[in-house]
Amino acid sequence: MALIYRALGLMLGYPSEEQRQVMPAILGVIGEEGRIPAPVAKALTRLGERLAQADIYELQEDYVQVFDRTRTLSLNLYEHVHGESRDRGQAMANLIELYGQHGLEMSAKELPDYLPVFLDFLSVLPDDQAASLLGEAAHVLEALAERLHKKSSPYRAVFGALVALSDAAPDFKAVADLMAEPEEDPDDLAALDKAWEETAVTFGPSTDDGCPKAEAMLKAMNGEPRADRPDGQAA
Repeated sequence: MALIYRALGLMLGYPSEEQRQVMPAILGVIGEEGRIPAPVAKALTRLGERLAQADIYELQEDYVQVFDRTRTLSLNLYEHVHGESRDRGQAMANLIELYGQHGLEMSAKELPDYLPVFLDFLSVLPDDQAASLLGEAAHVLEALAERLHKKSSPYRAVFGALVALSDAAPDFKAVADLMAEPEEDPDDLAALDKAWEETAVTFGPSTDDGCPKAEAMLKAMNGEPRADRPDGQAA
């Protein structure tokens, strides 16, 4: 098991006094992790210190501005590969089932593809399995890192660390496709309301072809063999 995933997930949580209280432990776990490049580890430390010391209301406002009012920076993984299609509903249903198989019970507060929840799940898996599952989302993580870098957001360090921890290099064509999506102006409330109008998420099969990257990610999460592995072993 790797506590680094839980630590990074906690750093991505909404800033709170509870987060401040556990920040020394979070930074301790990060300091012990040898797989994160030194520059990224230093950036994580700076982020952790900021989350622990800066004005809590400023931190909360910044968090909402970045993650809650910018759809292209959503922390819901399947948002980036399925949008609001029927495929996302089925993917989330399967993800809930997978969590349950490993003893992780979902609350009603978050969707199963919410990144901090997914990272908490990875923290209970063997290191190689966690890194493999994370690798299936490497293109999403890299795109989020690039978008945060463009915004000079210190949260970029978390995504740099996640890409480093995954067992696969990002598919840069898939990254480019995600980066080609237009970014919303978080201050244009009317445009944001229109962008966030959701169609119902249907929990059932779709007649669409779906996204190959999302399909591979879902197969790996459910232990199905990956076609790109010559030995036919599951991720």
